[in-house]
Parts: sequence; C-alpha cells; structure tokens
Amino acid sequence: MTDTDPRPANASAKQASRPPTGKEYLESLQDGREIWIYGKRVKDVTTDPCFRNSAQSVARLYDALHAPESKDILTCPTDTGNGGYTHAFFRAPKTKEDLAHARDAIEYWQRMVYGWMGRTPDYKASFTGVFGANPDHFAPFADTARNWYARAQNEVLFLNHAIVNPPVDRNRPVDEVEDVFVHAVKETDAGIVVRGAKVVATGSALTQANFCASNRGTLRKREYALAFFAPMDTPGVKLICRHSYELAAAATGSPFDYPLSSRLDENDAVLVFDNAFIPWENVFFYGDVEKSDKLMQNARTTGRVVIQAFTRLKVKLDFIIGLVMKASRIAGTHEMRTNQVLIGELIMYRNVIKGLTDAMIAHPDELHGDYITFNETYGMTLRGLGPHIYTRMRDIVQKVSSSSLIYLNSNSVDFQNEELRPYLDVYLRGSDGITAEERSKTMKLLWDSVSSEFGARHELYERNYLGGHEDVLMGPLFRALANGDAKRFADLTEQCMDEYDINGWKMPGFYNGDDIRVFGR
Repeated sequence: MTDTDPRPANASAKQASRPPTGKEYLESLQDGREIWIYGKRVKDVTTDPCFRNSAQSVARLYDALHAPESKDILTCPTDTGNGGYTHAFFRAPKTKEDLAHARDAIEYWQRMVYGWMGRTPDYKASFTGVFGANPDHFAPFADTARNWYARAQNEVLFLNHAIVNPPVDRNRPVDEVEDVFVHAVKETDAGIVVRGAKVVATGSALTQANFCASNRGTLRKREYALAFFAPMDTPGVKLICRHSYELAAAATGSPFDYPLSSRLDENDAVLVFDNAFIPWENVFFYGDVEKSDKLMQNARTTGRVVIQAFTRLKVKLDFIIGLVMKASRIAGTHEMRTNQVLIGELIMYRNVIKGLTDAMIAHPDELHGDYITFNETYGMTLRGLGPHIYTRMRDIVQKVSSSSLIYLNSNSVDFQNEELRPYLDVYLRGSDGITAEERSKTMKLLWDSVSSEFGARHELYERNYLGGHEDVLMGPLFRALANGDAKRFADLTEQCMDEYDINGWKMPGFYNGDDIRVFGR
C-alpha cells in the first residue's frame, strides 16, 4: 500500500497567458506517473512505444493552437482575467456566436485526427465549461469548480474521467464491495484519502488529471458519495492498461499497414486509487448520499458533451464515406446500384448529424444567468441515434467492400521483395489503372478503420461511451416529459379525438354519412 501523502494542493488557477505548445504538453507528461503495461511500469509515456505516437498526435493539436493558419479558428480570449487566449470550447458561452466558434474549434481538431480520437483535450471541456457557468451547483465546493474552470481554460488542460464502477458484484450495494469501489478511507483537515478503482479510463495515460465521481445508484454511506480531480502524478494513482494497438502495429506492421492504430490509439485502462490523497481544493462533492445520484445528471452537461462527440462523429463519417467511395472505385463497383444505395445511406446519416448539431447551435438552451448551452433536446436525439448509426456504418462498409477487405498482401515489406513484386502488381492491382500499392494502401486503411482490433474497439466505444443501450433511448422520453413536449404530443392526440364521438362529428361542416350508412339505419 502507498502511504498517505497530504501534500499541498496544486489546483489553483495558474495565470498562464497562452496554451501550451506540443513540446510543453509532452514535457508535462514526464512527471513520474504510474502507468503499467505488459508487466512493467512505463518510464516515460512520451517515448514508450506503447504510447509515443498517440502522445505526438495530441501534441500536434496543441501546436495548432499557435499556428497562424489555425489560431483564429481554434482560440478565443479567456474570461478568467489573465489576458490570454484559450481553445474556444473551454470558455463558457453566452451567445450563439460563442457556440458556433466552439463547434468549429472542435471540428478543426478532429479533422487533424480524422475523427478517431474521442478523448482529445476538448472532450472534458464539455464538463469544465459548466463549472464557469454555474459553479454554485457544486456548493459547498463552488470554489473548486471556479478554480478548475479557470485553470482548465488558462492552461487548456488535458483532462479525462473514469466514473463507472468495475463490473464486479454489481448486484450488491456499493458499500458491500468496499475492496473494489472507490470510497474515502480517511478525512483530514487537508482533504480525503481514497481507495478503489474506476473504469474505463480511456486515454488517461496521456492526460494531466482524471475526474472521478460516484456513479448513478442509491448510496448508503457518505464515504462513497464523492467527486474529485486527481492529477496523474498523485502518489497512489495507478493505471493498469490494456494491450497497446500502437505497439502491435509497430511490431508486426508499419504505418502503411496500420495507419490509424499506429498513431491514434487511446489506451483504455483501469484507474486505481491506492490510498491516494485528494486535497479539498480538488474535491467537487463529498458526503451527501441524497444529492449524489443527481449531482452530475443535474449539472446540465448533456448539450456540451453531445456537441463535442457528434462533431467528431460527423468528421469520422466524412472520412469513412470518402474512403469507402474510393474503395468502391478501386474494385470497379462504384456504379452498382446496391453500393450506391448503401453509400447514400451513409451520407444520409452524416447529414442528419450535421443538421442536428447545427440545430443545437441555432436553438440554444438557457443555462444559468446569461450563459447558454447547446440544445439538449436535439442532443438527446443524437445520443440515442449514435450507436445505431455507427453499427450500421460498419455493416455498410463490410457489404460494399466484401472480400476486398481481406484480399490483401500481408505487409508493406511484400512490395520490397523483387521476386514477389511482379505478382502483386498484376493480381492485387485495382481497377482502371490503380496500382497494387495504391489499392493495398487504401484497403489497409479501411481494414484498420473497421476490422482491425483498433477498428473493432471503436465500435464498442461508440456504442457505449454515452450510456447504456437503454439509457440513451430513455433520455429523449425523459427530456420530453420535462420540457413539455410529451404533453404537447398528448394534447394533439386529444384534439383529434375531441372532434368526434359515437354520435359522429362534433365539428360543423362534416357529414356523418347517415344518408349512406349500411349499419344502424
């Protein structure tokens, strides 16, 4: 076990006047964090072959905040009083123009990673943005919310969360699984000491801090009702990582063979707290079992979470549509009606997402005071549609591509073999003069998108990260009940039924048909 470490808090807002560069971001990860993979502790995630290319992908995003061609798209002035600038999604919005600018900044970053990184640094800004708009929601820890809002904005922090209990004894009350589930084991004047684990800490090896909170469900003991940020270098914080797709891609292939796996792998991990000390300055909630279940639900983060997620998914679909159209041309099947229908269906889904995200900006919801947020009704709709769209996308890609996805050479080194190369050039070429090398490059990219271990993991992610398959569909119902839509639906039905009864029409001008009725005359 790790000894308690009541060290000074490091949560006060730094007065940085600009975001970090990519180099500065990478240096921030060299902090002695405890990351475990393949039975060994990682010395430096920025150079370890399990993480280094993915870290570089994130570093490129930070560099874009400073590049002349992208700075105006990505950034806006801070509202923290430091006179600096920040990523536009990190500042709480007050106008539709703020919403549109934030969405455009999200999209620019996502186009740099082709929609394949779900947990880019702006992901958790969907949450910290609410801290600035309504810090009193977290009273008596409102100052924690204010400080983390300012710090996240000033430093463009890369934050993540892990809020789900591990799948152990979930049929039992939380406090009966104290050896697994996160809870406070000690309270001091300086903070709390926590123990337990949370999942799934996606991409956390490359983040600067993780948010942890009690998940939905009735709690009986106050030590389980908690929410806090834990910097990744906190003693007692450990990450137990899954298999690295980035490492596997480099060891068995090349960027040509695995162009996505090799640089965009957001490693999923178990986040462990082994007597980790959390200062009060990093605590957002503690001890109120009655309020715990509703704390995060009532924080009004849905609109912000969804706009980030589905701006990303639209970019991902843009990428997939372009790729599957190219694959179809290579196979010579692009004029087949069946494939045209399927690709048209993909474009339809993409346009639905684009239309609804535009509507989330055009029809904002009031949040708190003069702050606004992205329309939550349309957000709930996208949240429910997303899993279906993604699973259908994979199905369409496999139908359009068929055996072309597997009809490939083994490795890029095949093209370097003088004896083998002539056969590849003839039998693995594409249609209309497309070379074997170009065909292989295209189809390997498509394989990595939907059929590699990396690609299969993305379907699991897209199906579950916004909630269980029932929760995402119940959301629109609960939203309709809350905002009056359900009553308006019912009123329209009743209006129709009030226009007639067993004696006929109750409105003037309509004929009951007494003069021609067969029955009851």
